[in-house]
Amino acid sequence: MRTKAVAATALLALGLTACGAEIAPGGGATAASAHYPVTVDNCGSRITFPQKPARTVTNDVGITELMLSLGLADRMAGYVMPDDKGRIDQVAWKDGYQRTAWLSRKQITKEIVLDAKADLVLAGWHYGYDEGRGFTPQALKAVGVDAYVLTESCRSGKGAERGVMSPLDALYTDLANLGEIFDVKDRSDRLIADFKAQVAAVPQPERRPSVFLYDSGQDKPYTAGKFAAADEIITKAGGRNVMGDVADSWVTSGWEEVVRRDPEVIVVNDYGDTTADAKRAFLKSFPPLAGVSAVKNDRIFVLDYADLVESPRNPAAITALAAYLRGGRNGGQDSGQNG
Repeated sequence: MRTKAVAATALLALGLTACGAEIAPGGGATAASAHYPVTVDNCGSRITFPQKPARTVTNDVGITELMLSLGLADRMAGYVMPDDKGRIDQVAWKDGYQRTAWLSRKQITKEIVLDAKADLVLAGWHYGYDEGRGFTPQALKAVGVDAYVLTESCRSGKGAERGVMSPLDALYTDLANLGEIFDVKDRSDRLIADFKAQVAAVPQPERRPSVFLYDSGQDKPYTAGKFAAADEIITKAGGRNVMGDVADSWVTSGWEEVVRRDPEVIVVNDYGDTTADAKRAFLKSFPPLAGVSAVKNDRIFVLDYADLVESPRNPAAITALAAYLRGGRNGGQDSGQNG
């Protein structure tokens, strides 16, 4: 059974409606158009928007849902993402998905962006932008398309390492910036306040169980460092990320480190060609992990990809994981009921 963590986000749909016209019937400027130009800080760069973007292309599920959670489907030319990144038919903004185009189930490219006549791309390093493919903010600006970088993926300036602030702060920063860029600050302020209240309501235990995030990989595990959204989801849920001392976001580790750190709970990232059940079966049958507490005690919890990357699903994921860490089974997400 797949996670139902996203169900709690239904309270946050807020009945948002599309933005109104920016030109009055008589041809005069409305209050909305008077908002521009507007400048925001994005990963240390100042970006100025002379007017409200009209044809945004988003890459990946979490980034797409930043737009949809703010009621901005009418400002989207479409989105790009594989169809293995979690359910999109159970979220509060599923109607937003239905109102915009799924442009590609493969990787985002400059050709897709230009064909969509986009004026803005929302993506991130490792979430679409790739210097090896030549798909970068600079390359887009060279062809007249604005580019915004997902704050979770901001580079630290010390190399390719990502992360410049806590993951939830990254979520709130992007929602606030999008509120300014699209002149929906009332919506973004309300959503941020609701998310903060939801996270603050989660009780924090005196003792934090240790948690390992298993994304993928058999030879070496792919996991979450301190700047990945998963780290703060684990922390705010009352756990301790065993890889939380790694100053990066999503990273490759070694099984010997997992064994040495002996996590009490393993959170499985449910996405990709390998199902959550298959990942769980691997973890339970992999000989080096046989002595790890989480495996011995069958404490394996499943969350969707979209819960674990920066997205409006993060607060609900925190609530769901917190219930599990406190000993609840929470709808059958743990391995005992899923297996």
